[in-house]
Amino acid sequence: MPHVTVDGQKVGINGEKNILEVVRKAGIELPTFCYHSELSVYGACRMCAVEVDGMGLVAACSTPPADGMAIHTNTERTQRLRRMVIELLLANHHRDCTTCEKNGMCKLQSLAYQLGVRKVRFGEREEMLPIDDSNPSVVRDPNKCILCGDCVRVCSEIQGIGVLDFAGRGSRTCVSPAFGRKLSEVECVYCGQCVAVCPTGALTGKPEGDAVWSALHDPTKTVVAQVAPAVRVALGEVFGGKPGEIETGKIVAALRKLGFAKVFDTVFGADLTAVEECHEFLGRLKKGEDLPQFTSCCPGWVKFMEQYYPDMLPNLSTCRSPQQMFGSVIKRFYSKELGVRPEDIFVVSIMPCTAKKFEAKRPEFVSDGGVRDVDAVLSTNELGLLLKQAGIVFDELEGEGFDQPFGLATGGGVIFGVTGGVAEAVLRTAAASLGVDSGRIDFQEVRGFEGTREATVRLGDAEVRVAVVHGLANARALVEAVRRKEVCYNLVEVMACPGGCVGGGGQPYPNDIPARKSRGRGLYRADRTMQLRSPSENLAVTRLYEKYLGEPGSKLAHEALHTRYGPRRRISGDMRINGATPGALDVSVCVGTGCYLRGSYDVIDVFTRLAESDEFIGRVNLKATFCLEHCDRGVSIKVGDKIVTGVTPENAERVFREEVVPRLPQES
Repeated sequence: MPHVTVDGQKVGINGEKNILEVVRKAGIELPTFCYHSELSVYGACRMCAVEVDGMGLVAACSTPPADGMAIHTNTERTQRLRRMVIELLLANHHRDCTTCEKNGMCKLQSLAYQLGVRKVRFGEREEMLPIDDSNPSVVRDPNKCILCGDCVRVCSEIQGIGVLDFAGRGSRTCVSPAFGRKLSEVECVYCGQCVAVCPTGALTGKPEGDAVWSALHDPTKTVVAQVAPAVRVALGEVFGGKPGEIETGKIVAALRKLGFAKVFDTVFGADLTAVEECHEFLGRLKKGEDLPQFTSCCPGWVKFMEQYYPDMLPNLSTCRSPQQMFGSVIKRFYSKELGVRPEDIFVVSIMPCTAKKFEAKRPEFVSDGGVRDVDAVLSTNELGLLLKQAGIVFDELEGEGFDQPFGLATGGGVIFGVTGGVAEAVLRTAAASLGVDSGRIDFQEVRGFEGTREATVRLGDAEVRVAVVHGLANARALVEAVRRKEVCYNLVEVMACPGGCVGGGGQPYPNDIPARKSRGRGLYRADRTMQLRSPSENLAVTRLYEKYLGEPGSKLAHEALHTRYGPRRRISGDMRINGATPGALDVSVCVGTGCYLRGSYDVIDVFTRLAESDEFIGRVNLKATFCLEHCDRGVSIKVGDKIVTGVTPENAERVFREEVVPRLPQES
């Protein structure tokens, strides 16, 4: 076997792609900023520099190992270089560490301490850029960005969206959405994967802890909590535990100590979702309409569909997510049992997800009186912070059970938190509905952590073709294949975050593959120990139908548990290209993602050349716009109030003369 020596230790090379992997194999943890094992190699920060005999200083992350290499990780030069890198990063970093959201969890902070940087010899950052907190899910503070590029690559490579990229040059380089827009103005789906990989406080989940404390201190409010499945296998990590350890009882006890009047299990909402989604699915399957049915539990995925594939929205399940079903049930029905007005109940969701914050504020989930079904959403990390603020010693808590009637749950609802879990829960429910004994059936075919999985499952006489996908780049590829009729499925589960909810943007750091797999195994362990496995066996769900809803798919069930989604503009507003002449004809070229990929910038070049020619100068107001919502028909333009599609760089001049010129104002 080829080998290298690392600080005198002989280490074999067995498929490692770079020196960094070999060094870590030797038990040495080299510091890194821009390196992430799930992303492409960037190699910019130089924190992982090592000395190699005959080569000098090299970046370990981007240098492949070679047989016979002699690698030195802690020479005087490497230590001096790493400290210099830290000092330079700190000099350009807003060092308000004591009030930063990432204080105590910041990689820059911990490495500065680890490497012995006690003094920064360079000046502090002078220019402060505005903080973007315009959306309900993610806060972006460019003053704390260290240009590691992790957020850029995860958004592009894992999610396939690319709303963040490098802009500017030299000392003006920054990470920003297109044209300096806010995240609320671009096609961000608020999944929070950028937050999950950001090593500093440049990207954080939007905090809602103050709103929750205000409600807990308000004697007129009845504050109710619901706890998502993926939280119970991750919260312990905030207090030094291992990923996958099930801490359900301690979480319930902690929330009661905080002052919550009732603590319920979102798994009840998951069971309810599985029942409604199964009823919807079997109805579509029988009619052969709007198949495949895509799941709708993930708000990041739903927004992705609204933005990129509005033509496929009829295939999206109309079921609300478990969070929103639960909130609706509490406000519509349980409030009556408590004798409390809906507006006086404050529902707090404890979620692994940043997109759930956005979902809770969607207008579809606000009543006519302005009462939201879910009032606040705390991430797993935020709940950990609240418990620390309250001085609650988590490790010393004695476990307690959820309150009834929404504490009863099944294993099918528990596994909603891991990729493949929603599909399996629906299949278990469908098996029971079709008369198949589903008592202890596991659908192993849909389990796993591959980006896309497919299986054919037999339920009695019915054969169901299922696909499971996680990560939106994988989802995009699958949807495109469905549209081209290259694949044929009946049911498709999609989760925006890698691993499903266990890898949500609000989960503890490190939120990597080993942590996600451990959390997923924890949920499957919980499922195995449950007495009830199929959501159809949940007696609390049965009672809700008997008392309020009638039956799955009823009119009342649709009003309370379903919704509709519509096309969504990805980016709002126009940007002028050649000035604004009063009375000139407005011509807009779409530069949204679909049109960009089809050559919209080349079309703009042609239009700009023509508009600024002597023949047409001053008669055309040329703009770039987002988005004209005809993404499947080539580059779209808007001439006055007319939409023209199918424009290409090759036919742009002809289109200009045929569509623009006849509508130009006459020269005076």
